[in-house]
Amino acid sequence: MKKTIYSPQSAPKRTINYGRILYTVFLTLSISAMFCQPAFAATDVWSKAKEIMKDVYGQIVLISTVAAIVTASVALLLMNFSKSGKTVDESRAWLKRICITWVILNGLGFIMAYITPFFSDGKWNG
Repeated sequence: MKKTIYSPQSAPKRTINYGRILYTVFLTLSISAMFCQPAFAATDVWSKAKEIMKDVYGQIVLISTVAAIVTASVALLLMNFSKSGKTVDESRAWLKRICITWVILNGLGFIMAYITPFFSDGKWNG
């Protein structure tokens, strides 16, 4: 078998494939547009923080309400079915603490929802 050696004069000429170049440009632009996030979809930091805080507070109140109901029912069961006076007194004290804590947690929501709008911008708006 004979080897063929190409010299620069005998090398085949390269042709430019314009269709392939155009298709590559189109694909690049399409894919880059797909990865861009629109700027108008974002809200400002403060409204997003307010929304997050409301959500977190709502979850805390929900969990604390369930926990208060469960622990209060255990305290009431201990208070009703215990034969020891010391256990009854401790159950009453725990029930009192549970109720006070639950009222304080829900009171914070009341303050944030109804009282703080009166003090917006550092002035009394009532």
